[in-house]
Amino acid sequence: MLASKIKFHSSVIFVEDMEEMRFFYERVLMQKVTSDFETCISFEGGLSLWKLKESYLIAEKLGSTWQKAGNKNLELCFESEDFEEVVKELAGFDLSYLHQVHEEPWGQRTVRFFDPENNLVELGESMACLIRRLYKSGQSVETICRKTSLPSDYVRFQIFHNGM
Repeated sequence: MLASKIKFHSSVIFVEDMEEMRFFYERVLMQKVTSDFETCISFEGGLSLWKLKESYLIAEKLGSTWQKAGNKNLELCFESEDFEEVVKELAGFDLSYLHQVHEEPWGQRTVRFFDPENNLVELGESMACLIRRLYKSGQSVETICRKTSLPSDYVRFQIFHNGM
């Protein structure tokens, strides 16, 4: 069966300024570099940055090595167990925000901003943190399940076995 032979490996952002993009993902979003081949940097979790050369087939077929507008059909999602603290630390960087902290319809708090080359980045509180926050605010397991669409076994585990 074909599905058993294909496994997702990583996402790649084609970049113009490798130094600036590396700083952003490594220092601002605190991603750990797992490999650095100068024109290709990989981070834990599967994100990679790639500075294409004009001679690469991809650049030849696309007609360029990089698109100034960024990718408007892609959002890079990051989560934090320390959402409030991280949001405060992000304020120390010169970021271009799509929006400040916002509560999504399912209750998760998110903030969205652009990386230095105009790709959309989301930072959200982890679902485990969301569940614990809602429970601490007095919401029942059933209410949390309805609001988040998460299964009750997962919600109960996060409340009673994973941090509360």
